[in-house]
Amino acid sequence: MYGWRARIGVLVPPGNPTVEPELYRMAPRGVSVHFARLDPGDNPGGDPGGAAGMEDRARAHLAGLATPARALAPLAPAVVVLAHTASSYANGVANEPALIERLGALAGTRAATAAGAVQAALRQLGARRIALGTPYPAGISAQGKAYWQAAGFDVVSHHRLEGVANIYAESEQRAYALAREADTLEAEAVLLSGTGLPTVGVLEALEHDLGKPVISSTQAMLWQALRLAGVREAVRGFGCLLAGP
Repeated sequence: MYGWRARIGVLVPPGNPTVEPELYRMAPRGVSVHFARLDPGDNPGGDPGGAAGMEDRARAHLAGLATPARALAPLAPAVVVLAHTASSYANGVANEPALIERLGALAGTRAATAAGAVQAALRQLGARRIALGTPYPAGISAQGKAYWQAAGFDVVSHHRLEGVANIYAESEQRAYALAREADTLEAEAVLLSGTGLPTVGVLEALEHDLGKPVISSTQAMLWQALRLAGVREAVRGFGCLLAGP
């Protein structure tokens, strides 16, 4: 039987091709991952990974949360995760607990968000001063910086990936370069925000090269989901967060 240790349900944006392969790549033995696509709404607003309409799409995902969340409930997942960091940015840090509570009620299980998982991960690592790298347009990037500041973190550096036509067409090499650009000596950790940006294959190399923890939305999301599901196995090869106790 698949998921004999735990089943994780994941709500993923309609056009996102990154979350599924990255979670499959990292999930430990006996943990299965199951997906439902978020509702894009009646007016999805252009290219799913493009800058135009991105905030509107994020709000539409939140408004249409009920159907995909309830669709995961029959699987009896140990935890359900919202794999869209920008939705939390648009929703605001003050509304994060209510969002997690709503998601859990809809799915009938424990719940987490990508942004909430990153918060927990940074606190686990004792990192308060962060360097933030984002692949978003300027407006969403500004929301992200404001979110982390409101959550109690000191954003000592913020770098936005230039020349992004479609987040979902970006590469691990570009994510690596983004982290290097964002990092500063003052930062205790580097955060690569966004589940659409491929990151997990370069986290280990970045930590070796930068000499500090590097957190990505998808990595933190799996870490938090495993904790909530009671699976404490170290997962190596994807940064110190998952490799730790």
